[in-house]
Amino acid sequence: MQDGARFSISFLILFLTFYGFNIAYIGITSPGGLYFSFLDQHLNYIELWRNLYIAAAAKILELMGYVVYTTDVSLKVQGHSGFRLVYSCLGYGIISCFSAFALSFPKSLRSRLKFLFIGLSLILTLNLCRLILLSLFYNPQITFNHHEIFNTGLYAAIILMSYKWVNS
Repeated sequence: MQDGARFSISFLILFLTFYGFNIAYIGITSPGGLYFSFLDQHLNYIELWRNLYIAAAAKILELMGYVVYTTDVSLKVQGHSGFRLVYSCLGYGIISCFSAFALSFPKSLRSRLKFLFIGLSLILTLNLCRLILLSLFYNPQITFNHHEIFNTGLYAAIILMSYKWVNS
């Protein structure tokens, strides 16, 4: 099999596996329908992921001198705005896509793992910055889709980073 075909098939299988697993896990850890309470209560990495984002954003904002209020799914900054962290805000789609690309590309395992670590760190850090900025500056009276803007900028950064990595 040619390298291009092998890469394409591997990428597609990994992406569908990662993305599908996240969607399925959200489904089975959400009450209603097929629900596994043990997974929800003891192994819910989606909730842990959400809690880490909220806690990190709160800590950074508090270090900046803001008064912050949090719940399990939201953050509010006194005198400013806040956010409700729904599943789509976690970035599991772009993380699944990037991970599949990094792991499928025909380079050494060491290079792929290093690229994966750097890329995932970038994605998670930029998403945290987005949440902090939304907490301080979001105005619901001004209509703009911060998801679209963020995704466009993040995909551009990933494409640039991937281009440099592929050609190095």
